[in-house]
Amino acid sequence: MPLAFATNGRPYLKQLEQESGIWFLDVRDDTNRRRALNGWYSPQEIKTYLRQTPQQAEDELEAMGFDYHLALRDYQIEAIRATETRIKQGETAALIAMATGTGKTKTAIAMVYRFLKAERFRRILFLVDRSALGVQATDDFGEVRLENLNTFAETFDVIGMAPNKTPKATPDDATKVHVATVQGLVKRILYPTDGTARPGVGQYDCIIVDECHRGYLLDRELSDTEQMFRDQKDYQSKYRSVIDYFDAFKIGLTATPALHTTEIFGAPVFTYSYTEAVLDGYLNDHLPPIRIRTKLSEEGISYKVNEQVTVYDVANNTIDTYNTPDELNFDVSDFNRKVIAPEFTSVVTRWLIESDSINPYSPAKTLVFCVTDKHADDVVEAFKTAIEHYHGEVEDDAVQKITGASDKPLEKIRSYKNDRLPNIAVTVDLMTTGIDVPAICNLVFLRRVNSRILFEQMLGRATRLCPDIGKGPFRIYDAVDIYTQLEHVNTMKPVVTKVDLAFKGLEDDMKQESAPELQDLARKQFISKLQVKKNYLLPEQADKFEIIAGKSPGEFARELKNMPVSQLAEWFTNNPGLGELLDTTVTNGGGGWRPNVVIHDGSDKIAGITTGYGEGQKPEDYLKAFKAYINANSNRLAALQTVINRPWELTRQSLRELAVELERNQFREQDLQVAWRELTQEEIAAKIIGFIRQAALGEPLVPWDQRVDNALETILQSQPWKTPQRDWLKLIAKQMKATIIVDEAALNQGPFKAQGGIKRANKLFDQPVTDILTQFNQALWA
Repeated sequence: MPLAFATNGRPYLKQLEQESGIWFLDVRDDTNRRRALNGWYSPQEIKTYLRQTPQQAEDELEAMGFDYHLALRDYQIEAIRATETRIKQGETAALIAMATGTGKTKTAIAMVYRFLKAERFRRILFLVDRSALGVQATDDFGEVRLENLNTFAETFDVIGMAPNKTPKATPDDATKVHVATVQGLVKRILYPTDGTARPGVGQYDCIIVDECHRGYLLDRELSDTEQMFRDQKDYQSKYRSVIDYFDAFKIGLTATPALHTTEIFGAPVFTYSYTEAVLDGYLNDHLPPIRIRTKLSEEGISYKVNEQVTVYDVANNTIDTYNTPDELNFDVSDFNRKVIAPEFTSVVTRWLIESDSINPYSPAKTLVFCVTDKHADDVVEAFKTAIEHYHGEVEDDAVQKITGASDKPLEKIRSYKNDRLPNIAVTVDLMTTGIDVPAICNLVFLRRVNSRILFEQMLGRATRLCPDIGKGPFRIYDAVDIYTQLEHVNTMKPVVTKVDLAFKGLEDDMKQESAPELQDLARKQFISKLQVKKNYLLPEQADKFEIIAGKSPGEFARELKNMPVSQLAEWFTNNPGLGELLDTTVTNGGGGWRPNVVIHDGSDKIAGITTGYGEGQKPEDYLKAFKAYINANSNRLAALQTVINRPWELTRQSLRELAVELERNQFREQDLQVAWRELTQEEIAAKIIGFIRQAALGEPLVPWDQRVDNALETILQSQPWKTPQRDWLKLIAKQMKATIIVDEAALNQGPFKAQGGIKRANKLFDQPVTDILTQFNQALWA
């Protein structure tokens, strides 16, 4: 008997893992571990499972090379190796963190090819969270060539997704890769239609989740208290349910790991950051953000008591006016959420066009992030008006809205990527992640986000190289002060993890005198929900609240927070109805009530344009702060000591680590270059090493290309060289301009590998080529 299953019939629950689920053990190997499953293998899945030989497949993977037509970069190979090691160690998941634009999908395709070629996995699910990403992944599987000039799809059977077509829900027997959406899998697993059986847990034995950071924050296990009183199904999102259902090794791909991502997949087994990719020449850096300040964004929008206000009734789609009973105050974060400010939008778009920051007739494309779909419509029209006024006319397709509400959004995305028009795309959420348009050179923020993860995903839309249009560092235009207001990655778990927990249910929980832990948990969750709900109460609801609670919602939340647990049951028993009132949905025109939006018709004007360094400092303050940081940390950071005292000994790895550390403290090479130019009126394209030595030693800044050319000339003049030797020295200089550091490890990679690597170089120079490198690096800093 090769396989054993055991169950007591209780559905799988993580906290009671030993007493629930279907336990499974492959008894053919004494080192196999038993594990709990969410469901049963089908007979066919058992047959294919028994044909597998994991140990033999892992040995084959270890011996397999990377000589593919798809030329993998060094870090991509490292990512694959790290994942394969994780599999060999018997783990169940792996997380790969690679900056947007560094080829996560192509890395995954090469990894999948190796898994299938070695027969380590039978069938692989490539999971995405939106159709556009599924179509893009399918195209990649159909285009990437690995061996014998065959594409992946010509080698292995792939069920993918196509635009405007319903994807196939279930794989065939021969299917090796199935590209699907989370939504499609949810229907198959959680809501199977009549006559359709749920898939077996062995239908896929490997799941790769693209953009896995988009998993919902609701994913978590129940606390001990909740486990006693509540159902785990209330707390686990459908995303997590799909991933956990199959008995499969799980691989997460993301540029921005979040807390909920690491809870599912574990800590990253491999990380390749944006800063490293910029240093290696694989991504574009960005210039310091341009902050667009207007009178309204600086001063906000305010209405006094009894002042007439125009409002947009969202539910009934009507415009009304009324005299406000209270003061109304809105800051820039409320623009186009709680208050519509057409003049703010008009002034910002007009400046972007009239300052030549955005040229709709250039090949450089622009992506604009808006608050809502209606806001996107307004921005499109504002841009067209500004272009027509400044350029004389505007092509109607030059500026387009591309949101989920657009007609055929996937076709619009393809046009934006491949055609001249649209030149300016205006979006809300659809294009924040997973969209690859290398020609994007400008990002415009007209909405504020509070998540650094989402913000970094937005920045990732413009990081890709595009030599065809001569793209350099991309530009960020910030009209909502996003940089200074941006929160750091939130590592706190939410208090309310089930968003539809009813106030009435929490009120009942607080009456459970026999369970003080549950009472305290319910109290925290009640307060957390109330802090949001209070902003959306109608006047009559607010009045009823005060009648029941004796005070306003805000005051009551503070009182409830400090109320002893022992008094909770008595208070809610003596003051019934509060939960029911807060759960009531007030209807308006047949739909759920939504707050009206104020329309502000006041004028606006540009108040100033500034460049953002760090936290919005002036250039001289930024450079002083950099100098102070270098001097304060020169003895703490070994790489800093090397840069200051022996820069010719710096390695690529130590430079990467130093750049990442500096960026953590908001010191970036591009920011330093622009700050220096604005302060001194000198355009000097020095590298981070030069800025460090200038700050520490007062050494004059020299453009990096000029420094490399001077060193090359010194080396060439030092002795007679054969032509092949001169060619190698010029290749070293060219690579230094691109990546700053050329060390021993680099000589077996990239362009040097194509020229025979270290082995040939040693023969060519009749001495260790590392000696030549040392001479070159010393000449750089002579």
